[in-house]
Amino acid sequence: MSDTYRHGLVLGKFYPFHAGHQALVRAALRACDRVTVELLGAQVETIPLEVRAEWLREEHPTAHVVAAMDEGRVDFDDPEAWDEHMVVISDLLPAPVDAVFSSDAYGEELARRLDATWVQVDPGRMLNPVSGTAIRRDPAAHWGELPAPVRAWLTERIVVLGAESTGTTTLAEELAAELGTHCVPEYGRLWSEIRPGGLFGPWRSDEFDLIVDRQIGWENAARRRVPKPLLVCDTDVLATTLWHERYVGPTPDHLLDRAAAHRPVAYVLTGDEIPFVQDGMRDGEHVRHGMQERFREVLAEQPVPWIEVRGSVLERLAATQEFLGPLLGRSNRIGPSLEELGR
Repeated sequence: MSDTYRHGLVLGKFYPFHAGHQALVRAALRACDRVTVELLGAQVETIPLEVRAEWLREEHPTAHVVAAMDEGRVDFDDPEAWDEHMVVISDLLPAPVDAVFSSDAYGEELARRLDATWVQVDPGRMLNPVSGTAIRRDPAAHWGELPAPVRAWLTERIVVLGAESTGTTTLAEELAAELGTHCVPEYGRLWSEIRPGGLFGPWRSDEFDLIVDRQIGWENAARRRVPKPLLVCDTDVLATTLWHERYVGPTPDHLLDRAAAHRPVAYVLTGDEIPFVQDGMRDGEHVRHGMQERFREVLAEQPVPWIEVRGSVLERLAATQEFLGPLLGRSNRIGPSLEELGR
């Protein structure tokens, strides 16, 4: 139990959630018996309110996180604007608070209106000199200031895929190294090595559910650790649906739905013009060109941009980078806040 405050309040947009917010919530948790974190959002913001709420709940499970839309004017010098905000703020509170925690000066007026004590944390942001404005402008430049779930949400995925022995793993690893990020390997290959019955035993449909679960799990873990908002994947759910088609038969709708819900920003298909190399784990030389054509058909039917690359590794790498240039950094761009729009 705290010797200082019964119930503390931390208020913010958390757009996005960053290290300065972390310090603020932790200070409140140390000083209070209970803490409410209020997340106030606006329709113009491009990160969904519930996504931000889940970030806060994951990072601070002992805090009470509540969220609501607040479209009121942002003017801390206008009493009428304050009145509008206080309607939302007060409605969200589960009980009266006796302390308001903030780094910014608005905390003094908020505390006064709630008949609470203002606890100013890190005045002037000397310990945590980071701002949401700077992060919105360039998340990659402030990557180290973002908690793991925020990094995961902002990370874009590039998927390299193709038929057997077309150089997907080589290209994926080289591309990740060139881009300065991590590469997620293919779980299906590992499963082929350890599955009951071995590589050549009959496959079951449920094995592909397992492969998808583990593949996405590896991706999600990697997205939390990448050094920049970019991840390269050696296969994905869409590719797994084609291997199900080959080894079992028509892909179940639920796997197709998972592929549609888990799309990357780009696909890179490795060409089948290179010689087939038997590494002891491959059994598809006789169907390789047919599988490659099936990859082309499926990629052409879905909305994600894709390219087929051929030639040497260096030629494939150059073509991939040229293709990716205008695509990267679009899906994870953070829009301006209400204040930046002058509202």
